[in-house]
Amino acid sequence: MDLDEITGVGGQQEQREQYKAALDAAVASGDVAACKRFVDHVLSDAVPLVLSRTLLMAFAQSLQQLAPDVQQAVASYALERVQPRAVSYEEQVSAIREQLAALYESQEEWSKAAHALAGIDLDSGMRLLDAEYKLGKNIKIAMLYLEDEDAVSAEQYIKKASSLLTACKNEELELQYKTCYARILDSKRRFLEAATRYYELSQVGKRKIGDHEISEEDLEQALQSSIKCAVLAAAGPQRSRMLATLYKDERCTKLPVFPFLEKVYLERILQGSEVESFAQGLQQHQLATLPDGSTVLERSVTEHNLEAASKLYNNIYVVELGALLGVSADKAEKIASGMVGENRLQAIIDQVDGLITFKAAPEPLLQWDRNVAALCQAVNGIVDEAAAKGIRLA
Repeated sequence: MDLDEITGVGGQQEQREQYKAALDAAVASGDVAACKRFVDHVLSDAVPLVLSRTLLMAFAQSLQQLAPDVQQAVASYALERVQPRAVSYEEQVSAIREQLAALYESQEEWSKAAHALAGIDLDSGMRLLDAEYKLGKNIKIAMLYLEDEDAVSAEQYIKKASSLLTACKNEELELQYKTCYARILDSKRRFLEAATRYYELSQVGKRKIGDHEISEEDLEQALQSSIKCAVLAAAGPQRSRMLATLYKDERCTKLPVFPFLEKVYLERILQGSEVESFAQGLQQHQLATLPDGSTVLERSVTEHNLEAASKLYNNIYVVELGALLGVSADKAEKIASGMVGENRLQAIIDQVDGLITFKAAPEPLLQWDRNVAALCQAVNGIVDEAAAKGIRLA
């Protein structure tokens, strides 16, 4: 029966059955034109709104039966046609977008999948959505953008998700959020924060959260990511504390990257061959080129070696420092001045003589003084106690 003829059929229940039969026929044929005609008719004034919503939802649920290319064409057409009246079809639009996103995801077109989901109005006043649904969708969109290395767009949606965490007690979504946020910090080269987040993930105690199984490999991967980010972080006291935490974690000793971590933690100068070996396990954004022409890894290693040199030398000429770091004297001076300005290196730079004089950080010395004083007090206590008991110490 023709779609226009169905409008003249008896009651609404009978019309619904006829329309569903027409939809099944259009889907079974796999004909794009037939599916588009159905969408056009359902959205026309000839079909009452209540019935139209029911039929459009049935259409959305039938999309997965179509071939991928047909499904994409028909779903995109339906979204385009319903757009002027989207407020009246929010639930149906969401269903179509979710199906379209699933299709794009299966084809590894991550940004298109994220864009399809992003079109769902999660803040609409026309329908009530619970916090868990909103949180899940924002996290999913962020994760899809991350697959295409779009950390900026991903961060936009993970920030929306963060405001919903307190209203949702779903542990699985919370784990997804933490994983996604750590990856965003990593992608945006906020390595110290990323290292902390990855380390927290590596310490998850439960082995099953919701439907998600957490394996030892997952925890090991998070721990390795934490080490990589800690190494790549800007040299300084905070990085040193993070490296100390990782170095003292017994799990790290079993990892292939541990020898490199040990040299970094002990502030030893890193050799080129060691750096090249470490670089093989890094991701593309961790090897990105910076405005000065160096890579993220090269900058990190140079700053580390400069800090290591400050422990070996009281002072050093800028020219010699450049040779030690494998960079020009001007670049060595620029890096050193930057670290001094950010209070990440205790040193004085004499630009006239081209000499850098390193200063010992006051905090370790104060701690050393306190340790010596505590030891002296303990010895005095032993001597006094021995004297009280009549014991003479030689």
